[in-house]
Amino acid sequence: MDNIALLRAGVWVDGFAEEFGRDLARCEEKCFEFNSLPPSRKDERRAIIRGLFRSTGEKLIINPPFHCDFGYNISVGNNFTGNFNLVILDEADVTIGDNVFIGPNVSLCTIIHSLEAGPRNRGIMCARPITIGDNVWIASNVTVLPGVTIGDGAVVGAGSVVTKDIEPYTLAVGNPCRKVRDLPR
Repeated sequence: MDNIALLRAGVWVDGFAEEFGRDLARCEEKCFEFNSLPPSRKDERRAIIRGLFRSTGEKLIINPPFHCDFGYNISVGNNFTGNFNLVILDEADVTIGDNVFIGPNVSLCTIIHSLEAGPRNRGIMCARPITIGDNVWIASNVTVLPGVTIGDGAVVGAGSVVTKDIEPYTLAVGNPCRKVRDLPR
């Protein structure tokens, strides 16, 4: 197994390995190209994202600026909207369902760095996947941490830091993000 496969599998690896630098640089170029296109060239923007992500649904809107680390670990369903300043650190899989709306200034972070300074300074890291179900709304300024699943029909309130799974059909808010109430199905 190469370092990229090990990282996606949740194994601690050397983040300074050559293949990471190569793939990060490729993705950075694509994000730069995407973010540099004028609003009138939406079809070209969409084509860049479709080429960058593992898979996309039919209706796809991502407003620049947008940034991700690899792109090939991201899958989005039909009718996806990612608003301005969406950041997806996709060292592990990020799977997003159908009819998902993500507000501005949202970060989805799969990467985990060592808590110990020595290993962290040597680039030791691992990753955990993020899964977002169908019919989810993530409001503005939300951070979703590694290993989190947000269930179908959930709403995550503005400014939340999601450290644990969110149950389906619930409203969750805060730091740390917690269920406030059930939502209709």
